[in-house]
Amino acid sequence: MKLLIKNGRVIDPATKTDAVSDVLVEDGKIVKVDKSIQEKADKTIDAKGCFVMPGFIDLHVHLRDPGFEHKETVATGAKAAARGGFTTILAMPNTKPAADNVDVVNYVHQKAKNLAPVNVLQIGAVTKGQNGKELSDIHGMVEAGIPAISEDGKSVMDTAVYYKAMQIAKKENIPVFAHCEDKDLVQGGVMNAGKRAEELGLPGIANVVEDVITARDIVLADSAGVHLHLCHCSTRKSVWMVKHAKEDHLHVTAEACPHHFTLSEEDIKEDDPDYKMNPPLRSVEDVEAIREGLKNNVIDVIATDHAPHTAIEKGDSMRKAPFGIVGLETAAALTYSELVLKGYLTPMQMAEKLSYNPAQIIHSDKGTLKEGAIADIVIFDPEKQYVIDAEKFAGKSKNTPFDGREVTGEVKATIVSGEIVYSAE
Repeated sequence: MKLLIKNGRVIDPATKTDAVSDVLVEDGKIVKVDKSIQEKADKTIDAKGCFVMPGFIDLHVHLRDPGFEHKETVATGAKAAARGGFTTILAMPNTKPAADNVDVVNYVHQKAKNLAPVNVLQIGAVTKGQNGKELSDIHGMVEAGIPAISEDGKSVMDTAVYYKAMQIAKKENIPVFAHCEDKDLVQGGVMNAGKRAEELGLPGIANVVEDVITARDIVLADSAGVHLHLCHCSTRKSVWMVKHAKEDHLHVTAEACPHHFTLSEEDIKEDDPDYKMNPPLRSVEDVEAIREGLKNNVIDVIATDHAPHTAIEKGDSMRKAPFGIVGLETAAALTYSELVLKGYLTPMQMAEKLSYNPAQIIHSDKGTLKEGAIADIVIFDPEKQYVIDAEKFAGKSKNTPFDGREVTGEVKATIVSGEIVYSAE
């Protein structure tokens, strides 16, 4: 199939391109990017007024498959990703059974190949069963195609076990994705420890829960020589530590989630489980630090931590409901509305943090629109204003605090290997 995208503002961090151009796609690859392409195509898309960017890559998604398919599946999560402009997503390993072996990795990859409209890569668990005691078959999972290891949902609290895993990851040339949380300090908390938690009578989670493990993991990774990627940073000191690690030339990257740069604890007006996530929504000062970290390129990536749960599970109090919100279908609009329109990011930085930088972290040749590249593309309308409607989500679950929120910026089309897998029209 020959696809021609006309008149769009092509934004490609890999080539530093930011210009109105046409993009010609043939046999799944980008064959030409030029000011005016006159060739005939099987389909032509007029992208006038829209950004044409490399397809977004989400390094942090929970597909709940296998084991929790009532919340999400590989197929439904991938459909949500396509609607959100994501052409590649990385699935976290806290499934049932955990993705701690080759069989589970192959199951997810094969299911994605058969059913998913986007690329799905399964991350491998650090330890067997994510129990923090015995290492998983990291080498075997690397051969099966995992792009990284992570114990996401928890930290590996046994420092010796974690350090050994880092050494293996270094040898295998894959990054370690770190969920930084000292479980001994959580003590039943359900939201940020602060005045709002006191007002609502809810137990809090202090910043130190994240900060102490962030510090530990940076030190361990430096010693092991491995690439450390810090997941869902939410605190001022996390940003400060990443900044200093980079100044010291350590191989550390970091991500932030849209909910952590959009909402604070002040937005929680009542005991509402849709606002319960881990890490929790922090203080206004923490939110500003995350925004500045993104602006100054201390934080490299925007990832969703898409964490679906059923309406029944989220229908209880914050004390009992599980942590997590869905994010694949709102991330692009929130990034544009909260960061680009408010002057924190340029459109080029938006493309860097949603596509190019994630690709670099996992050693992928995606995240670019250069000629010869695989045609994973998103067309984004920066003028479209609308209200988020969770009932229109393609994913199984609707647990989001952003339902009813007015935003600017809409994914008009998502293209994977030259095929249109989502269109807003």
